[in-house]
Amino acid sequence: MRRSGSTRNWIRADLTWESLRHRSAPFRADHVRWMRELLSIARDHRFAGPFADVSEWLTLDTVDSDLLWPHLATAAARGIDLVSAARAQEVRLADAGEATIVVERAGDGLRLVAAVRVDGTAAEPGHVRPVSTTGLYTWAVERGRIALTLAPVRLAAPVRDLLAAAHPLPIPATEREEFLRTGFPRLARLAPVTAGDHVRLPELQPPVLSVTVRFRPRELLEFCFEWLYPSGARFGFTGSEAERDHDAERIIAERLYRTWDASGPVPFAARGSLDGIEAAEFVAHTVPALERLDDVEVMIEGRRRGYQELSGDPQIVVSTVETNDPDWFDLGILVSIDGHTIPFQALFSALVRGRTKMLLADGSFFTLSHPSLDRLRELIQEAAELAEWETGPRISRYQATLWEDFEDLADVSAPALAWRAAVEGLRDSARVEPAPLPAALHAGLRPYQRSGYDWLAMLWKHRLGGILADDMGLGKTLQMLALVAHAREHGERRPFLVVAPTSVLATWRDEAARFIPDLRVRVVDATRARRTTGIPTDADIVVTSYTVLRMESADFASIRWAGVVLDEAQFVKNPATQLHKAVGALRADAIFAITGTPLENTLADLWALLSLTSPGLFPSARRFRQEYIGPIEQGKVPENQEGGLYRAARLERLRRRIRPFMLRRTKERVTAELPPKQEQVLHIDLTPAHRSVYDAVLQRERQKVLGLLEDLDRNRFIVFRSLTLLRLLSLSPGLVDPVHARVPSAKLQELTAQVTELAAEGHRCLVFSQFTSFLELAGRGLADAGIRHEYLDGSTRRREDVVESFRSGDAPAFLISLKAGGFGLTLTEADYVFLLDPWWNPAAEAQAVDRTHRIGQSRSVFVYRMIATGTIEEKVIALQKRKARLFSSVMDDGDLLAQSLTADDIRGLLAE
Repeated sequence: MRRSGSTRNWIRADLTWESLRHRSAPFRADHVRWMRELLSIARDHRFAGPFADVSEWLTLDTVDSDLLWPHLATAAARGIDLVSAARAQEVRLADAGEATIVVERAGDGLRLVAAVRVDGTAAEPGHVRPVSTTGLYTWAVERGRIALTLAPVRLAAPVRDLLAAAHPLPIPATEREEFLRTGFPRLARLAPVTAGDHVRLPELQPPVLSVTVRFRPRELLEFCFEWLYPSGARFGFTGSEAERDHDAERIIAERLYRTWDASGPVPFAARGSLDGIEAAEFVAHTVPALERLDDVEVMIEGRRRGYQELSGDPQIVVSTVETNDPDWFDLGILVSIDGHTIPFQALFSALVRGRTKMLLADGSFFTLSHPSLDRLRELIQEAAELAEWETGPRISRYQATLWEDFEDLADVSAPALAWRAAVEGLRDSARVEPAPLPAALHAGLRPYQRSGYDWLAMLWKHRLGGILADDMGLGKTLQMLALVAHAREHGERRPFLVVAPTSVLATWRDEAARFIPDLRVRVVDATRARRTTGIPTDADIVVTSYTVLRMESADFASIRWAGVVLDEAQFVKNPATQLHKAVGALRADAIFAITGTPLENTLADLWALLSLTSPGLFPSARRFRQEYIGPIEQGKVPENQEGGLYRAARLERLRRRIRPFMLRRTKERVTAELPPKQEQVLHIDLTPAHRSVYDAVLQRERQKVLGLLEDLDRNRFIVFRSLTLLRLLSLSPGLVDPVHARVPSAKLQELTAQVTELAAEGHRCLVFSQFTSFLELAGRGLADAGIRHEYLDGSTRRREDVVESFRSGDAPAFLISLKAGGFGLTLTEADYVFLLDPWWNPAAEAQAVDRTHRIGQSRSVFVYRMIATGTIEEKVIALQKRKARLFSSVMDDGDLLAQSLTADDIRGLLAE
């Protein structure tokens, strides 16, 4: 260790690493600290203490820490010079180095050479040495002095060995092919390798994932995964060996995981053993799926046993046989699937014990989660406990209704049939010709309803579908019923199928009876397990629910319908669901979608509906994303295009394409009958205790979420879980943690005060929240204040009775959840609406408000949005406005939406 003398030369002094321990040493404190940190980096944990048994010299060649180089880089800024022990040498510290292996031609053979660049300049071969595994140094003679240059670079083991050897590694001509076949792939996975002049290196081939399946006696099998490389190397499924191609393994493994998860319920393992139903499913589903995967090789050892899943519908025959006891009958139950008779005692035992699958002796197996078997399980459990049946199932004569339920057991549909063929749609229409009103119509149509009917009749004339997207409460049902009557009067004899939420099935029957009583309407509101007849075809309109359609898709698809009507069509906005596929499989001349919100969150919602009603309009989802969703929602514009103009052109093209197939009118534009609607935001200040809890959780969640936004797609669930937590906390701390249950909610206090005052004045209120837990708190608060109310959420049974109780009663308030009250309700008895929390989707709020602000309302409607000041709710309002702009820009003539919800939006939600 040296220091600068009076002549500015570096001189030997009495400095030692030991002397740096004494604060009285005459050195700058920051220099001492820097030296101590250097020593800490250089010495490892094997020393008893940081300065125990320390010699004068530290050798960098033994320092295997990445912390060394950043530390050395700070020396100059602190006034610490790096110098050589010899006078004729100088030391430099480079910013970065690069070290690779070059495969060069050497006669008929090859040679491996270490190539080094320091700060972008090639180093002279032979003048380079490694510094442990974290760096290197070069030397050169400059103006009679030797210049040493140190550079940080992570050295792979082969590169380090070549540098240490200081000469190339020859590969004889006799070993050249073997090296290129086996040695080079392993070397290239350990270190960066490039080809020299006149050398052509083979392309690296990925490994193959091999799974060995061994069949053992007694229905036992074993499986094991391992990696096979073209070089012949074998590795276990997991491992960190450097010569492995971990990126290629990861890609293959990800495909494996997806295939494994999709093919069976057995959790993935690199090796394991299976028996019974798990072995059957593995052989029947997982093994064939693995055999179809690229880069996966399946090896079978032993005799491969045949397993077959029975996928048909259970056929159930139920009978009774008299016994010696006149009050009891033996209950005969025969179940068969795909021609296989199922032993009842084994089936009965599996059902009662809650099994999910059953394996037969011949290797056949089937699921016990079939709806008809679920019902059979319920009936068996209701009839008697397992221990009570000594000789077999029996039923009492007093269980007549139970016997009827057994008789009602029926089959559930097979998977949906093939998608109906797409038709070439009408691209534009100059104008819609008026259509004659059906004589059977017992109602006068308002002008906008008449134009909507004419539009539907035009589409029907060409056997085209469309989206009737009129605002809520403008009579979409009446317009569609008029079309059905029009079709009947023009010779159509096949029935129309109406698919709607369960809660509005009766509305179609009642509306038809009121306006077109000649129409024969049949409601199918249960599956075959609960019906005594099939799907009727002798009606003008068959009305069923989305649930029944999904469960009996094949039966509905087997009928040739005149047309299909999708009421509240936002139910089928997800093309990945079985429901969407079931609708697509229906055979009909045209499909019509009825919805006030054809676009709830993104343009993808609109595409999903159009793919059903107008399948030839945008046949490719990928191209729709590229041509419309990307530019309009996400601002993805080609480099040679001006952003605003390009997006405007795409938006106009989208409007032009969908215009013939979608009709939307708002209440404000088409009718002057509605009374005014006044909307106001009530800013609610949190109580001090509430604010303290909210701010503490906000800081915690902000730190967590902001660190996840770089990969929002992967972390989306965690991010939105945190956002939901903050939204709940904005309402009441007790919703998040029972510890804070006594912290008062200012919103509930304000709501109770408002409703109490309005009730005294004779007004009635609708109170909406998307959080049922908060809605329940609101209900308890009103009850404590002596305010009677009705309550409706998704779990409410006898929904119609609850709604009618409010409509015909005098309860001042009706508490409704978003999902339960978003459609199918007309509640013009109320004239005040309270929205307890803002929703991501502004269309959902509009639907809630329109439960009361619709045709039939005679009083002014007042809407209050309750927003907790200084919380995430204020930021949600801003997002609502952007989503509303997207809706209006496509449906109407509003402005463009700049961006969809992005990581920046979430940062804005959490901004201070």
